[in-house]
Amino acid sequence: MAFLHHPPACCLGIDVAKDSLTASNGRQAAATIDNSRSAIRAMLKKARPDLVVCEPTGGYELLLLEECLKAGIACHRADTLKLKSFIRSFGTLGKSDAIDAAQMAAYARERWAKLSLWQAQDADERQLQVLVRRRADLVAFRVAERNRSRAPGAKALAASFKAILAAIEQQIDKLEAAIAALVARSQSLRQRIAVCTAMNGIGLTCAATLIAQMPELGSLQRRQAAALAGTAPHPNESGTATGRRRQRGGRPQIRTALFMPALRAAAGRGEFASFYKRLVDNGKRPIVAIAAVMRKIIVTLNARLRDAQSAQS
Repeated sequence: MAFLHHPPACCLGIDVAKDSLTASNGRQAAATIDNSRSAIRAMLKKARPDLVVCEPTGGYELLLLEECLKAGIACHRADTLKLKSFIRSFGTLGKSDAIDAAQMAAYARERWAKLSLWQAQDADERQLQVLVRRRADLVAFRVAERNRSRAPGAKALAASFKAILAAIEQQIDKLEAAIAALVARSQSLRQRIAVCTAMNGIGLTCAATLIAQMPELGSLQRRQAAALAGTAPHPNESGTATGRRRQRGGRPQIRTALFMPALRAAAGRGEFASFYKRLVDNGKRPIVAIAAVMRKIIVTLNARLRDAQSAQS
């Protein structure tokens, strides 16, 4: 991950909508422009910011980020929860595009040294992300449909549930085939997936999910990797009271993907079976040991991908 090394002279916060952008440097009145390449170029040329901050908005922010990179302007796509907490810390109760843009500029001025800079994704990596997310949506839909089909009074709709579930299964199979084909033709993805699947218990689908949902894997410190995956144990202490540490935050999709490989270790299979057994023998509850295995898996994969990238370079 890249970071700025010098304080930015001009920070620009931009609230992104489908058709428009609202920009503010926090010192002057906010301006609203069209969410188009020509309007963005003109706005960046006029404002001449050193750092641009925006929020993820379902992909509508990508046009802005791409134009910032073309113009050589550092840009950061903020974590929504962190940004909202920052805004609330000022006691701000109002909500508007102009307020959000001004607060993003303030966020950039105060936190610039810790804000990782956005970098364009590889086209194959972006396509893998689209396929993996769509598959996750359909899997969640399948679970919901199966639950509905087993609910009281669902027998009258059995034919409808059967047809929908069959269609979902067909689409999931097509997406998995598309993921396999994409990995096969992309050298960079194939190499990273191969490192992941070399670990006992990690298959193609799980590896693709990890690479797509956590593209930073292989470039992080071990604690960063654990925290980003949502597997880091956070303390729960106050005064003399010491509560149980809990895994919080991070990306829930990664925890979901890691759960089954961790269960494999709990069943006595895989390279982390002995690690799980040692934790349980030392008095850890099984679910705590499983959580520890999940953290161990992601930290190990991060280290192996980092070593593989170093060897290639």
